[in-house]
Amino acid sequence: MVGDQLSEVFDLVEVRGLLSGGFAIRGPWVSRAAVDISLKFIAVVCGRARLVTDGIDGIDGPIELAAGDVAILNGRSWLELRGGTGDGPPREVTPEENDPATRLVGIDWDTDDVILGGHVDLNPAGRALLLQALPPVAHIRTAANLRGTLHRLFEEVSTDRIGSAFAIRQYGQLLLLEVLRAYVEQTPLPSGWLRALTDDRLRPALTLMHTEPGRPWRLDELAQAATMSRTSFAERFRTVAGMPPLTYLNHWRMLLAQRALRDGDVRVGSLAADLGYASESAFSTAFKREVGESPLRYRHRLRAESGHLDAVRGNGSQVTRPLR
Repeated sequence: MVGDQLSEVFDLVEVRGLLSGGFAIRGPWVSRAAVDISLKFIAVVCGRARLVTDGIDGIDGPIELAAGDVAILNGRSWLELRGGTGDGPPREVTPEENDPATRLVGIDWDTDDVILGGHVDLNPAGRALLLQALPPVAHIRTAANLRGTLHRLFEEVSTDRIGSAFAIRQYGQLLLLEVLRAYVEQTPLPSGWLRALTDDRLRPALTLMHTEPGRPWRLDELAQAATMSRTSFAERFRTVAGMPPLTYLNHWRMLLAQRALRDGDVRVGSLAADLGYASESAFSTAFKREVGESPLRYRHRLRAESGHLDAVRGNGSQVTRPLR
């Protein structure tokens, strides 16, 4: 199933949607900010907003965001949001300002604009996969599940209920999942792993590679599973996934290896055998070529970084700023 494979990829690359700020306001307004993260998302809970960012301004912009819409900015350096109606100059607003007019209390759902912002947290493997799978700006238009998740997230953010920090983290995850589901349904996908996971013709071959990654798969075996000729299968796979089948298999093995080294104490030799390498040396060479460092160095570095992140995150809350 595509959903199961997508879930597996999410687990492997530790994709997390994290809420970081937001505001509610009525009347003309503008919000400008520098973007210093790879993947940032803007969600419109109610009202409307017009988004401009580098790469879409001028003839291609602005992007009109309606209630329930989400925009994901991929590798952008700045953004500007505008909204509201009425006389007078627009008010400058940021998610962090302590202005009573922007607090999420006494919201008028007919007149107010409510904006939530956040980012997608990724490990290096996830960054390589998701940045490649998304365009510079992905505009996801309102869908029933997406709107419902947005409203539940807003409810947790705007009330001081017990367990709200935990709920916000979970809804942030669900929001990202619903965004990607809607994106897959609404938009022609570029070549890459996300498009490959949704391709019905390739699904049987992908399932084999995902479930038995240590088997020495041959191109003709994978083509037979997809009920295609060897040539047709190879051409379609390269077009859809952006790489040959056996290159994809190697990338998949390296993702599995990174998870095993990150989360467990498996011996490198045993891991090499499980993933189909003839020797520990062959596996280590492939891993270093893909990841940039040896398996043992990778494990030691990530464990050192994990201890630092645990200290930074403290209580585990993912909301870095309270919403005003």
